[in-house]
Amino acid sequence: MTAANPRALIIDDEKAIRRFVRSVLVAEDFTVSEAHNLASAREALGPETPDLIVLDLDLPDGDGGELIPAAARNGAAIIVLSAYDEEARKVAALDAGAHDFVTKPFGVQEFMARVRAALRHRLHEKGASPLYDDGRLRVDLARHAVTIGNADANLTPREVEILRCLLVARGRVLTHRQLIEQLWGKAQNVDVQTLRVHVRNLRQKLEADPERPRLVLTEPGVGYRFGDA
Repeated sequence: MTAANPRALIIDDEKAIRRFVRSVLVAEDFTVSEAHNLASAREALGPETPDLIVLDLDLPDGDGGELIPAAARNGAAIIVLSAYDEEARKVAALDAGAHDFVTKPFGVQEFMARVRAALRHRLHEKGASPLYDDGRLRVDLARHAVTIGNADANLTPREVEILRCLLVARGRVLTHRQLIEQLWGKAQNVDVQTLRVHVRNLRQKLEADPERPRLVLTEPGVGYRFGDA
């Protein structure tokens, strides 16, 4: 992590979930605090926003999503805990500024992978370079260069923009609406199917196996994320 232990706030009304998440984060050298409802969460947030917020949406005194916009503006990485049947709420939380979601029940490895990715994105938001190089694919956004091996990937301008959006947001999910607004603007009437066509074409050019993508990943019903191959 960093020289100073990163700070995390767990907001969940289930004591067992808080205990589990705390044990995982403490093992990764986080300094952890907890809140069991909206009122205690607002008190725990205080004047200094933590590095990471793990947030359940269903709190006994209200919707945990109310906390997302302000916490996101203040620079927290936000992981939402959700149930399988909460697709619309996941999308709303991501649109409000959450970085990612984990569906209950979840394991340690999945949870920490999402945490690390969200914290990486938090660094990108603070100015880290979006340059990507995995030894096969190299992306230099400053030079508008995308190569596979030593060859130009021959991306269209729209495909480069999709890749740019995903790389800049690396470590978080971008919803369909977020991508469409970034690519075409809010005023344009562009549907999700149009976006899917461009993403499919991008995969054909970037992925070693487009049928099993490892870079441009789909979150069904929600949007896309960039995954490290």
